[in-house]
Amino acid sequence: MRKFDFEDFLAAIEKYKIRYLFAAPPIVIRMAKHPSVAKYDLSCVETIMSASAPLGSDSEEELEARLGTCSLTQGYGLTETGPFCSLPPLSRHLRRPGASGVLVPNTECKVVDPSTKKELGPNQDGELWFRGPQVFKGYLDNPVATAATLDKDGWIHTGDIGHYDEDQYLYIKDRIKEMIKFKGFQVAPAELESVLVTHPAVEDAAVVGRPDQEAGELPMAFVVLKSGRMTTERDIMDFLAEKVSPYKRLRGGVVIVKSIPKTESGKILRRFLRAGLRERVEKMKAKL
Repeated sequence: MRKFDFEDFLAAIEKYKIRYLFAAPPIVIRMAKHPSVAKYDLSCVETIMSASAPLGSDSEEELEARLGTCSLTQGYGLTETGPFCSLPPLSRHLRRPGASGVLVPNTECKVVDPSTKKELGPNQDGELWFRGPQVFKGYLDNPVATAATLDKDGWIHTGDIGHYDEDQYLYIKDRIKEMIKFKGFQVAPAELESVLVTHPAVEDAAVVGRPDQEAGELPMAFVVLKSGRMTTERDIMDFLAEKVSPYKRLRGGVVIVKSIPKTESGKILRRFLRAGLRERVEKMKAKL
């Protein structure tokens, strides 16, 4: 496809009997929820590999239950790591919901506190660093960018937040630059989004930080409702509040919108949401 179209995507899977499919998390979520999926025979799909952004275990299980015949897996990597650092185990029974697999051979990983650079242990969220033969040598003719990403010991500083568990399974939370800072706490938008899309009336969601003088930022959600479904902003806020820690609640509110701005690959364009948020704030100030 020259340009991604969801219906054309589903039709191509059916027509060409695709067995192994790569799909970004927003596409996975859409496959799990969109009514158009029922019009196509996707029984040929055996495995779906998702990467490029975190995907919650609920979304994994929802899609597997809907398709019935496939296994959904996750991996992790960057262009600068050629491209994988971790992949799911080959045996389906060894895979863990929500995990981005285990390290590929000859690859090292450590999790580092972004502020202190102190190495962290299992189940502690921090910046993911990797070292291995697949890590790039540097950016062409850009020593400044190289030095900011690759240290003298060969560790690539990914800018992603995550952790590993006691069995070395890797879990990705979000990008450092996307983290919402609420009263000293770090809130991962992707984590809240993965919960919001499990609401029975929610089709899609995106979370950003709303500036606040006292708290720094307040988590705020933009939500797309499913066709024909109705709910309220308060109901969505209460739904999330029951499932997350108090500091992760949507204190910045909920805005119901028609669509979430995204790239063609499905990544959320948060800068457009933030720009729209700033416009809302300026209009509110003008009315005061």
